[in-house]
Amino acid sequence: MAELNTAESGSKKKHGGKTRSKKMSTKVDLTPMVDLAFLLITFFMLTTTLNKPNAMELNMPVKDEKDITKVNEELLLTILLDKEHSVWYYEGETAANLKKTGFQNEDGIRDVIYKKQEALEKNPDYRNKDTMICIIKTTENASYKDMVDALDEMDITGVKRYTLQDAQPEEIEAIKNGGSAETVNTP
Repeated sequence: MAELNTAESGSKKKHGGKTRSKKMSTKVDLTPMVDLAFLLITFFMLTTTLNKPNAMELNMPVKDEKDITKVNEELLLTILLDKEHSVWYYEGETAANLKKTGFQNEDGIRDVIYKKQEALEKNPDYRNKDTMICIIKTTENASYKDMVDALDEMDITGVKRYTLQDAQPEEIEAIKNGGSAETVNTP
């Protein structure tokens, strides 16, 4: 508890026949209040829940040379991220017919993914849109923001199977040629 300490100051001296009264100085001990403040801070720090950061879960497979599975070419959509936020894409395994789009275009990469999913749903062999596989490849000129935007597109469009890779030399050459290249199968 706070306590009021008083100490005498001054003395009784006579000045011209008058006596001075005693002046009392006051001092408030704030130690208990500081103790209470630290107790409250400690209590609230221990009882509140801290915000957990929101992060996208990314499961990376273990690389095993024996476990290579051949995937049907109809299921593949390859997205190439390049400089100045440009996005190139092609379907299947050949990088011969690259098409250019972006993230914000009317026919952006999101629309491309939705169209591919609709095409797979119409195919009697692939009635489930979860069968589509996206391969996201980055050139050395691509920005980190573009990669994050591409991962966000996978989440928004509901693509369950996708992977991150580096662009192959054939794909980089096709980008330099404006989307046309010889028919080359990419690994």
